[in-house]
Amino acid sequence: MHVDELLAVPEMSAITENQWQSAPLIIPKDWAQGRTAFGGISAGMAYQAISTQVHDDRVLRSYTTNFVGPLLLNEPFTILVTCLRTGKNVSQYTGQIIQNGQTCVFVQACFGMARTSKIRVDNVETHEMPWPQKAKFIPQIPKVTPKFFQHFDLAIDDGGMPFTGKSGSHYHGFMRFKKAPQSISDAHLITMIDAWPPTLLQMLRWPAPASTVSWNLEFIHPHHEVSGTDWFAYKVHTRQAADGYGHTEATIWNSHNDVVALSRQTVAVFD
Repeated sequence: MHVDELLAVPEMSAITENQWQSAPLIIPKDWAQGRTAFGGISAGMAYQAISTQVHDDRVLRSYTTNFVGPLLLNEPFTILVTCLRTGKNVSQYTGQIIQNGQTCVFVQACFGMARTSKIRVDNVETHEMPWPQKAKFIPQIPKVTPKFFQHFDLAIDDGGMPFTGKSGSHYHGFMRFKKAPQSISDAHLITMIDAWPPTLLQMLRWPAPASTVSWNLEFIHPHHEVSGTDWFAYKVHTRQAADGYGHTEATIWNSHNDVVALSRQTVAVFD
């Protein structure tokens, strides 16, 4: 199923004055990540449900996702959206993906209005990597490569393949959708940023499961609009890893070299 179909604006029904629930949704098996749905697509769908209740010029400033439990493929779920508060400048929402009576994914989204301010600090960080011509990363390997990989082009510039016993724990490279969406929205960005494998897996010499426990995205505005076919640059480094958990930080640039997002993840590795 194409990403635009999954990220279509869901039908929402009001439950209370500040709560809404989607019609039943499913994620097909081609978006699998082990026994659960790929985290990026579930986070993207939750964002899309929340965005239906944002009716002014507030833009997404931060987005925090907790992957509470497995979200089963080809089984219906609903998304419950709650408006915690809408102030003069900032709105706070939560979203819950609920399946079989259990919360599988919980997100919190902060939207903020642009305001006149005397303070300005420009982000001048650059990546200086040559833009790729084609994907060059992991081939589809049965029972090793997650099925959702088929929906993305990843072009590695520096870093190792998972399970190859490398000493490094970073990735530098580029990403885009294999089948281009009509346009790139925040929901597409959320989905795509999660496509890279955990940095720690390249340090292992044999396959082992890993999963994101929590994920925080901060969106940088303003930035240029881009095409659905454009590459996004990605640099992620491991800040610390011990006791089966790793903490990573990433920067994402669009094709205009604008920093569009900062990403931080806590990853559990079961080796």
